[in-house]
Amino acid sequence: MAYDEPGFRDEPGFRRDSVYQPGSFSVSDYPSDAADTTLGLSRRPLSSAALDDVFDDPDHGEPGRDRMGVHAGWELALLLAVAAVGFLLYREHSDLLKGAQLRDLLVLLAGFGFVALGAAISLRASAPNLAVGPIAVAAAIFYATQGDRGVVSTTAVAAVIALVAGVVLAILVVGFHVPGWAASLAGALAVVVWIQRHDDTVSVLGEYDPSRHAYYLAAGFAAVSVIGGLLGSIKSVRRAIGRFRPVSDPARRRGGVAAGLTAAALIASTVLASIGGVLLAAREDSVGPGGYFESTGLALTGLAIGAALVGGTSAFGRRGGVFGTLLAVTLLIAVRQMGIAENWRLSDFAVAAVTVGVGLVVTRLVEAMGRPRSAGELEDTDDGWMSTGSAAPASSWSVPRQDSWSSSLPAQPSAGHTGDLWADDRWGGRSE
Repeated sequence: MAYDEPGFRDEPGFRRDSVYQPGSFSVSDYPSDAADTTLGLSRRPLSSAALDDVFDDPDHGEPGRDRMGVHAGWELALLLAVAAVGFLLYREHSDLLKGAQLRDLLVLLAGFGFVALGAAISLRASAPNLAVGPIAVAAAIFYATQGDRGVVSTTAVAAVIALVAGVVLAILVVGFHVPGWAASLAGALAVVVWIQRHDDTVSVLGEYDPSRHAYYLAAGFAAVSVIGGLLGSIKSVRRAIGRFRPVSDPARRRGGVAAGLTAAALIASTVLASIGGVLLAAREDSVGPGGYFESTGLALTGLAIGAALVGGTSAFGRRGGVFGTLLAVTLLIAVRQMGIAENWRLSDFAVAAVTVGVGLVVTRLVEAMGRPRSAGELEDTDDGWMSTGSAAPASSWSVPRQDSWSSSLPAQPSAGHTGDLWADDRWGGRSE
């Protein structure tokens, strides 16, 4: 049977796409068992583990493994900033870092930290929750009015209510596949309506003193933040939790795993915000304007989102560090306490605006320097290797041929050649 007869191409083992066509050759078509040299350049064989790193989730984002070095460098800078502000605070107002004031500061760190951690989790899932501030204020008001029933039972009820609110928010975001910021903004406005139905100042009825457990509360926030960051640094976890990150048409649904993880992140963010609100209220005699309860919680949302962004969590989702949120929250609390002690009279809205602005610059840094190595560098290599889905330039690859075949098949005989076509002199052989 002749090579160019239709029946030959249907034989078992023949790949229809293996016929060489001009301009159609790509790296993915090159046989894996080819020679170790191409055009005189050596080729390094890639292991399955290396290929798994290079072709990381090509259907749901840019191929490649995120670089974590930028997060390590930024977190080192945050650590130095925390040390510098802490030193200034200790030198000028050392009484704030001793005794009861230190314990109160740790409770403040834990309370605001849980709100910021909720914001960071929703950001990592590419569904930012703008309702964390109003939810925290609503939980604080609820604890202020119901705290005499016991801190555990009141906190549990507040967390359950927040969980229900998180489920509703998740249904909006995941079920209707809409942006998290838009759905959570609607939820925040609905919570603000409930907040405005109460007096400007609500006395706290509970007698629980969180300063007695200040070290445990601060350690609990730190542990949850760092463990979450460590889990987020695992390739498979980061890849899964960031599936809502926009990479193509936003109307395209991202599958059941993406929907489930995004819903869980939104629910967790609301629950953490409620816990943080209870802690912030428990350290006060009343809940009202001023402090972290300025206005209706929108300033608290700005502070929480800003702290998460400054900590290295990308505004686009998926990418984030390990210690960033913990360090950013600590830095923000230290700067704010310094401002109160120095009587700077800074509005929380102003601090939130500056924090979010700096966080957006950090997001650009994280996105530019944390993008996958394979996607950013394989295109520039000298040996022509390209990442999956990239078209190889015409000048990068040329396949040497040892035979005399031209780029197109020879013309068919006009008539009379129905015998062995392989013996025809058109193929460069000597006719018998």
